[in-house]
Amino acid sequence: MTVVDAQPTPNPNAMKFTVGVPTTSGSPRTFRSAVEAEADPLARTLFAIPGVVYVFMTADFVSVNKAPTSRWDDILPAATRALEQHFA
Repeated sequence: MTVVDAQPTPNPNAMKFTVGVPTTSGSPRTFRSAVEAEADPLARTLFAIPGVVYVFMTADFVSVNKAPTSRWDDILPAATRALEQHFA
């Protein structure tokens, strides 16, 4: 099972997720909308979580931004589950 470590960032609307394996095979990727995320399975899954507004992926982590009116208590479990399943 993949262990996902969620860490807060200085931005209260962003959370950094590390999964212990490479998260991309190449350049960092930025998704500013669900439309931009259509072709990427993980980004598409993350954008399906209500409140997610931005996804950034590098070789070692995934950053998820939420809408200011959304709560991490609602998003964090679903985002963690999505990452665990994607990298299983």
